[in-house]
Amino acid sequence: MSLTLGEKLRQAREERGISISEVAEQTRISPHYLASIENDDYRTLPGGIFNKGFVKSYAKYVGLDEQEALADYSRLIASQEGVSDDEPKTYKPEVLTDDRTSGSTLPTIIFAAIILGLMAWGLITLVNYIQNNQSQTALNTNTAGNTNTANTNTAIANVAPTIPAVNEIKVEIKSLVDKINVTSIVDGKKLSEDILLNAPKTYTGQQSVRIAYYRGFTPDKVQLSVNGKQIPAPNPPVKGSTTSFEINKENIVQILQSGQIPSGDAAVSAANTNTANRVAPR
Repeated sequence: MSLTLGEKLRQAREERGISISEVAEQTRISPHYLASIENDDYRTLPGGIFNKGFVKSYAKYVGLDEQEALADYSRLIASQEGVSDDEPKTYKPEVLTDDRTSGSTLPTIIFAAIILGLMAWGLITLVNYIQNNQSQTALNTNTAGNTNTANTNTAIANVAPTIPAVNEIKVEIKSLVDKINVTSIVDGKKLSEDILLNAPKTYTGQQSVRIAYYRGFTPDKVQLSVNGKQIPAPNPPVKGSTTSFEINKENIVQILQSGQIPSGDAAVSAANTNTANRVAPR
C-alpha cells in the first residue's frame, strides 16, 4: 500500500532526525498545522493556496519533491468528502508554541532597538547642530578677542624649557669605543675606575660631581647624560692631557637649559672657584 502525503512527509522528517518544532521554526508554519498535514487532516487549515503553500514549504524543507507533494495533496483533497480546495477558509495566523520560537524574535527586537537608537541619535545631533549654529557668531567674536592672549601664552609656553629635577646631581658616563679610566670626585669623595664599552656608570651627588678622563676620548667616543638629559661631552682643553668638568648646584640649571657642559681651562677654573667658595669659612 502506497504512503499518503502526510506519511511521506513524516517519514522524510524522521529519517533526517528533524522535529516538528524545527520545521515550524524554519518554515514559519504553526506546529498544529504541520501535525494536521502529517495526519492528512486539512479541516483545520485555512484552505486554498495557503494549504498548497504549507505543503510545498514542508516538502522542500524535508527534501521531498515539491511538485509531487502538491500532486498528492490535490488527489487527497479530491478524494475527501466535504473538503473543497477552491474555497479557502479565513486564515488566522497562529503563534508558534515551541519553546525555541521565542528566540526567533530576538533579531527583530535587536533590529528595532537599533532603529530606535539611530533615531534618538539623529534627533540629538540635529538639536546640537541648531544650538551650535546659534552660538557660532558669539564664539567667533570671543575667539577674535582672545587670539592675541592665546598666542602670547603659547609663545611663553613654547619658550619655557623643561628642566629635570635638580634635587640631586646624576651624571651618567658611557664609553662608545673602549674602556675609559675615569676619576670622579662626588661630594668630596674621590674614586678612580674603568668604564667598559656599553657599560655606563652613574655618579650621584648632592652638592657636586667632578669628572676627569684622558683627553683622547673626544665627544664622539663618550656619551654623557645629566639628570636623565643627554648632553654632549665637553671638548678637550687646549692644554693638558685631561678632560675635566664639574657639575654642581650652581651650574646644573644652566647646563640643563643650554644643553652644554663648559669645557677647557675656563671650566676647570670656574669649577675650582665654586669649590673654594663652598668650603671657605664665613
